[in-house]
Amino acid sequence: MARAGWDSVTLDLQHGLLDYGHAVPMLQAIGAAGALPLARVPWNEPGIIMKMLDAGALGIICPMVNTRAECERFVGACYYAPRGYRSYGPTRARAAFESDYESSIAPNVLTFAMVETAEALANVEAIVSVPGLSGVYVGPADLSLSMGSPERSDPTAPAVVAALDAILAACRKHNVIAGIHCASAAYARSMVAKGFQFVTVASDSALLAGAAASVVRALRGGAQPEQSTGIY
Repeated sequence: MARAGWDSVTLDLQHGLLDYGHAVPMLQAIGAAGALPLARVPWNEPGIIMKMLDAGALGIICPMVNTRAECERFVGACYYAPRGYRSYGPTRARAAFESDYESSIAPNVLTFAMVETAEALANVEAIVSVPGLSGVYVGPADLSLSMGSPERSDPTAPAVVAALDAILAACRKHNVIAGIHCASAAYARSMVAKGFQFVTVASDSALLAGAAASVVRALRGGAQPEQSTGIY
């Protein structure tokens, strides 16, 4: 996956079927392939945030950040004092990157707060104004669920689209990155056209299942499987 051409690869410790023990060799593989290693942690809990950074993740995506105080707690866990309260001990990170990790790499780790509830939407201005926050990463499934929309991916419901516009506007106002998860390359392109700067597409399991189903259809029905473009 890391050699497919993606700019970054995210290890999903929240909903993915992996934990810290799986994540470390995955970070090694991503680093060897040259993609930027990111991790979505299970929750806004400082211990796992710090541990994933120590393991070599260069950015953290934190789920369910609903208030400014929660965002401050998240961002603080990502940076050493006096900027934050991250505990020192970059065991693998120091070996994987530069010997001066503390001064050259650690200050520049990426911090993405997930805005994915109606509460977070109401507080988005306060969230994106937290110093040290790199950006927002929209979880469209939980956002749609929280807003009472039946869609779970690539939302088109007017109320949810308006919410995306509001989040994007807040990010632009405070000069932070606007990110969103997408289920398809087409929707991802539309989000980039809208102004989102960070888009992720599907997941390894979805891509594998889709490719396998495409081949089976081709074998049974004669249709040619879709060719990978390196984007999808």
